Amino acid sequence: QVQLVESGGGLVQAGGSLRLSCAASGSIFSVNAMGWYRQAPGKQRELVAVMASDRSTNYLDSVKVRFTISRDDAENTVYLQMNGLNPEDTAVYYCNARVKLIKSAGEYEYWGQGTQVTVSS
Repeated sequence: QVQLVESGGGLVQAGGSLRLSCAASGSIFSVNAMGWYRQAPGKQRELVAVMASDRSTNYLDSVKVRFTISRDDAENTVYLQMNGLNPEDTAVYYCNARVKLIKSAGEYEYWGQGTQVTVSS
């Protein structure tokens, strides 16, 4: 019913930047929150950044001054601008969206397929 398509991952040197994008499509009535999680090998998935419909944000402490999340509600798209990347940021980054569907009560959660971010030292 809802698809999340991510783009923008890749390989970058330490200190570099990347911008991730995630577009949601399908039977969406409204998007409550969109954000990014990441999972490094052998580690649990963790929240990186999330933006609610009221534009409030929540960031992982280690990325607060380096990453910026933004949304385009007209396009149901969320972005993650990542600056000052370091090898510890290497992970698969997953888009997450909590949405209300057309003709359906309640909130539903969806995940993207993941995009690899690799930061070399």
